Amino acid sequence: MTFFVKNRLLAKAARDDEWLPVVNEKGEVVGKATRRSVHSGSMLLHPVVHLHIMNKQGDIYLQKRSMKKDFLPGMWDTTVGGHVGFGEKIEDALKRETQEELGITKFKARFLGSYVWESPRERELVFSFLCTAHDAIDIHNEEVDEGRFWTREEIENPDNTSIFTPNFLHEYYRLLKK
Repeated sequence: MTFFVKNRLLAKAARDDEWLPVVNEKGEVVGKATRRSVHSGSMLLHPVVHLHIMNKQGDIYLQKRSMKKDFLPGMWDTTVGGHVGFGEKIEDALKRETQEELGITKFKARFLGSYVWESPRERELVFSFLCTAHDAIDIHNEEVDEGRFWTREEIENPDNTSIFTPNFLHEYYRLLKK
């Protein structure tokens, strides 16, 4: 096993053992569980943050999930998305995830709303935000392969449905399509 592969496996194991809050539908912490546990089909509700970047033309910036991801690799997804750590504030998680995924350190965002998202393997309480101003995007990480702006026509084109994550499409039609 190469040094690089071994380090990747150790990093994944550390992420899987990361503690996340378990919450009720109001967002109140009722316990904690590991990332591995909340993704195991346990359906433990845990909070995540999403950030959407929209340009002046109304196009939406999406990230292409890394092919190294365990879940939905290579699909186009929300600009930024990530778990809230145990004891971490929503705003702090949003800042951390935005810097980790897009290299953005300065941005302004407004809260769009929250909702419960359920997939066959997990339940998330999603806190969604819209970015209204930001510094330069600089993708240099293993979570995101690329990013670009998509027009609403491209997103709504039925031929493209299979390239977007189901959660992004749900959120687009629920919160962003106006």
